[in-house]
Amino acid sequence: MQSCEISADSTDDPLSSGLRRKRQPRIVVIGAGLAGLSAAKALLESGFTDVTVLEATDRIGGRVQSVQLGHATFELGATWIHGSHGNPVYHLAEDNGLLEETTDSERSVGRISLYSKNGVAYHLTNNGQRIPKDVVEEFSDLYNEVYNLTQEFFQRGKPVNAESQNSVGVFTRDVVRKRVKADPDDTEAVKRLKLAMIQQYLKVESCESSSHSMDEVSLSEFGEWTEIPGAHHVIPCGFIKIVEILARSIPKSVIQLRKPVKCIHWNQSVSKEIERVADHNSDLPEENKSSNVFVECEDCEFIPADHVIVTVSLGVLKKRHESLFHPRLPEEKVMAIEKLGINTTDKIFLEFEEPFWSSECNSIQFVWEDEAESESLTYPEELWYKKICSFDVLYPPERYGHVLSGWICGEEALIMEKCDDETVAETCTEMLRKFTGNPNIPKPRRILRSSWGSNPYFRGSYSYTQVGSSGADVEKLAKPLPYAESSKTPPMQVMFSGEATHRKYYSTTHGAVLSGQREAARLIEMYQDLLQ
Repeated sequence: MQSCEISADSTDDPLSSGLRRKRQPRIVVIGAGLAGLSAAKALLESGFTDVTVLEATDRIGGRVQSVQLGHATFELGATWIHGSHGNPVYHLAEDNGLLEETTDSERSVGRISLYSKNGVAYHLTNNGQRIPKDVVEEFSDLYNEVYNLTQEFFQRGKPVNAESQNSVGVFTRDVVRKRVKADPDDTEAVKRLKLAMIQQYLKVESCESSSHSMDEVSLSEFGEWTEIPGAHHVIPCGFIKIVEILARSIPKSVIQLRKPVKCIHWNQSVSKEIERVADHNSDLPEENKSSNVFVECEDCEFIPADHVIVTVSLGVLKKRHESLFHPRLPEEKVMAIEKLGINTTDKIFLEFEEPFWSSECNSIQFVWEDEAESESLTYPEELWYKKICSFDVLYPPERYGHVLSGWICGEEALIMEKCDDETVAETCTEMLRKFTGNPNIPKPRRILRSSWGSNPYFRGSYSYTQVGSSGADVEKLAKPLPYAESSKTPPMQVMFSGEATHRKYYSTTHGAVLSGQREAARLIEMYQDLLQ
């Protein structure tokens, strides 16, 4: 039985004789992803000296995970820097010479491969036929037109009618279907192809939103997510370089790996066990006994703090908020956690000896003709593979080899995660044979895939505004605790950071970085007299 202990580390700082006598505040950051590292970096650079970062896993980076295979680097998590103007991640990469532009557009090209400026997306049917390029272009124009309409409900305050159920998926499917069916120039066969393409485009959209289905994404709030202007970029040497740049100025002693947190005891609500240990520990500094917050770790250590910045994912908060905080979170914050959405988007990398695709092909999009009239995008467990929307061709082959990157999201991604590599590789190969009409496609020589949904320290990829939620819920999630401002209640004991807490840039790496900087700024302002 492991005994619990309270950390008795004290600083040599002569001011360390109680917070009211101007000692340095103790700050604990939970999570060493982009948000946590950004917060810690900003705090340390501003003059805070007692900062600790607790990371549950054996690595830093969070949902940034670059894997080296041979000479190439593959991204299991964050892949692109979306936009450049004012994007802190872009500027970090640019200043350190890491960038490679992948799109020419000043806006997101969306729904096609972002690995290459060049090439054509091949839309293939389950009957082994390629949909003619002109049909794809016509449908793409129509879909993008309707997509732009989905942005207007928030941006222009347009009322949402009851038929749409305030759902991006329901609205999009309904409007596009009506327009396709009403087109007098298309044959019935072409109309059927276009109707089937609706579901494929919505699958891609679901992967981009990290939702199980676009039916779950709020129509009235969809337009609040803000796109940063400028091209998309990849980092050939790995997105993990951004993480390393942020961590460069953080002393190694600050970051503790393999240190999962069990419970955050806040508002001076200290457990009986902590009191018992404190009463029998004569070496424990007096100020430790009266700390506002104690972070209880899984290894049974209790770390005293004045402020804790929580950067865990929304998925972890959904699963663990009841046990992670003592006392429990206010009802308003619990409701925000429950209302906001997060799901899983996974990648499946397949490496082949030789390419079976043409040199102009930059992605393979799977269009199931039998889904022309489908409403649901949920499949029986044995048909999980039907949720794979596409495979992108990684470019250039001189860097990556002959590799395809597949995308799957939602509950079907969780089913995929439970399968072994052999099963996933075989299933994907059969799918590629079926859609290309080429029965001779060999099995890949290597497979690599992500598993964000089943990982207990992430429980999903990134957040979205679910039907029934709004940007106000994001603000509530980000609001520090305790809420009540009183001279007797120390402020900002528990603070919240991470992509899900950024109202405009949720789901992005720049949203994560900015949220970490935001929470650090609150403390810098609070202690400006001490830091001068």
